[in-house]
Amino acid sequence: MSIVSVPAAFITGNGHPDFDLAPADLRDILSEALSSISPRSSVLAIVADKTRDDNTDILFPLAVPILAERKIAKLDALVAQGTHAPMSDEDKRAKIGAPGTTQVPGLARIFDHDWADPQKLVTIGVLTAARVNELTAGLVNQPINLTVNQLLAPGLYDTILVFGTTAPHEVAGFSGGAKYFFPGVAGPELTHATHWLGALATIEKVIGRVETPTRHLFEAAADFVPARVISLSSVVTRDHGRLRTHALFCGDFRQAVRKAADVSRHVHIKYTGRKYKRVVALLDTHYTDLWVGGKASYRLGPVIEEQGALIIYAPHLTTISETHGALIKRYGYAPLERVRELVAQSAELQQNLCVAAHLAHVSFAGRRLADGKIVPRYSITLASAVDAHTCRQVNLQYMDPRTFRRENYEDDPDTLIVEQAGRDLYLVEPRAE
Repeated sequence: MSIVSVPAAFITGNGHPDFDLAPADLRDILSEALSSISPRSSVLAIVADKTRDDNTDILFPLAVPILAERKIAKLDALVAQGTHAPMSDEDKRAKIGAPGTTQVPGLARIFDHDWADPQKLVTIGVLTAARVNELTAGLVNQPINLTVNQLLAPGLYDTILVFGTTAPHEVAGFSGGAKYFFPGVAGPELTHATHWLGALATIEKVIGRVETPTRHLFEAAADFVPARVISLSSVVTRDHGRLRTHALFCGDFRQAVRKAADVSRHVHIKYTGRKYKRVVALLDTHYTDLWVGGKASYRLGPVIEEQGALIIYAPHLTTISETHGALIKRYGYAPLERVRELVAQSAELQQNLCVAAHLAHVSFAGRRLADGKIVPRYSITLASAVDAHTCRQVNLQYMDPRTFRRENYEDDPDTLIVEQAGRDLYLVEPRAE
């Protein structure tokens, strides 16, 4: 297998939409990527949490012996859980490919990230108002303190390895790279700012695009990380349970994610050629609350007609959000125009802009009635374990999942049924970056 190297900024890897990289291929790429780590180095691995279906359970066990050959002094792991609830020890071990009692030689500890506890955060810099204004094209013009997990304090680790996947994302455009720092292991300041920025830029102009104001903000912030960063950006898909790695690019976090996105756009974006009056989203079972399961709306909204309907069938989904449920119930999903009004009126939402952004993202977009009122572009019906009262609270329609019958929709030419909904972005046709 050939290894691609770009000397200007270190990058190595291989990838193509048709590739199915084997463990030996991945090991070769990792060996090259980690070859410059010095003996006696201290290494921190940042890994995604269980809401991200990735190949860390394959890559991590491949990387550990390579790091041992480099004779590093210390290896720890930190879960980039953002604002999500902590994983169980069992889930953490499964994430790094060490289920049950499997030992990971050389790995000391796996740390959780707590975004809301100031005692567990450290400030590594500040983005000035002028810099933020420049990066966001004027959408945000306030200074942002850069707080991150205390493990990223200067002097604790020489090298940070970021294990992550790249796919279309509602806030960043594409996930991966610097996003694993912000909001992955960040404090509230940039987390709120970037989520709200993603909403202000509008989801239709962000999702599935690489050069977005949010990515530029993430990357400018990541330049303050006081350690060498090696980004491991994979592109994966899953078919009937089998995980397939289409690409792995390692090195500079800017280049790696862009190379990965060039592959991701071919495997994670589907084109329908038309819009549909109704879309039935059979939500991927990886999403167990609507905080992440809202991807069914983010990623299918572009192919739903005005005054259309989205049905999210998710009998496994038990709650709106483990972390932010109370706030979501208080304000409800609504188009951006309405959410901006709510933010202007509510100090609570002003302090929780990532929730405000989520309210707008799930609603996706609005349409204007003859009287000037803005209402959702399409209705959303949730068929899940979330009860009818809660659905009404958050401005969703309710369907008893026991009454759902897929066959009722299969012969309707104006209905699109999507398996594993939330994984892929659906567009009518390709668009310019």
